[in-house]
Amino acid sequence: MSLGSKLGILEGERMASWSPDTPCSCDCFVSVPPASAIPAVIFAKNSDRPRDEVQEVVFVPAGSHAPGSRLQCTYIEVEQVSKTHAVILSRPSWLWGAEMGANEHGVCIGNEAVWTKEPVGEGEALLGMDLLRLALERGSSAQEALHVITGLLERYGQGGSCREDPTPFCYHNTFLLADRTEAWVLETAGRLWAAQRIREGARNISNQLSIGTDISAEHPELRPHARAQGWWGGQGAFDFAQVFSLTQQPVRMEAAKARFQAGRLLLQQRQGAITAEAMMAILRDTESGICMDSGGFCTTASMVSVLPRDPTQPCVHFLTATPDPARSVFKPFIFGVGAAQAPQVLSPTFGAQDPVQTLPRFQTRVDRRHTLYRRHQVVLGLMESEQDRGQQLRQQQQDLEQEGLEAVRGLLAGEWTPPPQELGGLFQAFVEKESQAYA
Repeated sequence: MSLGSKLGILEGERMASWSPDTPCSCDCFVSVPPASAIPAVIFAKNSDRPRDEVQEVVFVPAGSHAPGSRLQCTYIEVEQVSKTHAVILSRPSWLWGAEMGANEHGVCIGNEAVWTKEPVGEGEALLGMDLLRLALERGSSAQEALHVITGLLERYGQGGSCREDPTPFCYHNTFLLADRTEAWVLETAGRLWAAQRIREGARNISNQLSIGTDISAEHPELRPHARAQGWWGGQGAFDFAQVFSLTQQPVRMEAAKARFQAGRLLLQQRQGAITAEAMMAILRDTESGICMDSGGFCTTASMVSVLPRDPTQPCVHFLTATPDPARSVFKPFIFGVGAAQAPQVLSPTFGAQDPVQTLPRFQTRVDRRHTLYRRHQVVLGLMESEQDRGQQLRQQQQDLEQEGLEAVRGLLAGEWTPPPQELGGLFQAFVEKESQAYA
């Protein structure tokens, strides 16, 4: 039996073990000076999704749009705006939105699944991942992106299945938004929301509400609704997480508590010394469950971004485009005139025949694996089956990642000043090197 066949059988066995209470997770982190070792905001996220789901890295250039234009998101249409920003997205390849990404203005966003006392509707609306992409395309700062999300949430709501499967899997969302100067945590319950501004220090979010009484902005109906439902008496401090969290937490959210505490501790241990490498190490922490490989869910893609305070310095976004950050390469992307789509990390498309488009949805499956994903899967198999060859391949990965980190260090230190075309093509160059190493 071929290695590919063996991997396919293993994937099927693991997916069969999935159940609605299986822990499914994501973790987002941010460091704002003085927690960062350098004068920069540092953002990071692990995207934990169904383990056979392919995540691609998509570059979308800035655009201008005619008045009255409509935009098709995963399930519904929304009104288009006149101008959209260039974005780099790490997204499940079957949908329109993204799990995490950044725009040309240095705004980064990651989202998390969350369940609250507000019921989760299965009706199709905007996915949290759609809201994330829309905010990146329309917001030139973290705060502006937050306003984009809350405005769209108020108008269209959130809902629809978040998994490529006939059985609906629905949730509400929390978001971590960052730019060069600050970060915001935005937590939602249906159309209601609360936000917390992070001006300094480190912060993380997992699959649970984490905003307590320190609320910087909120939906005007948040407290009246809580009082009307009998969740809050209307007197004393209003603790958003306490008021809106489920009384009986499902297994998946109990697991998130432990990850949230572990993530906070890992950030505290690195206070004042947080770098891109430190964030990568946190994303690779398997003991805490932050780097996940459990049953039907695993870490399918990861991202770390460095957002310098100095506006003359470029923001750098490291993306894996492959599962398991402990055995993947973080590759640097920088917006510039040479920025373009790397074809090796772009999944095939299926047009009107895509199971997402045909109704009822998700009745069949298609092969969405991109070139780098296919080659990386073979490498993961070798790492597990052939120790010597696996160690050699892992060393190649580490050397390539170190090359990227050194290039970025030199760039931010002013020791390396490549032409804009070369800077914009940096991600493509590293994708090609990794793909060749696997071939």
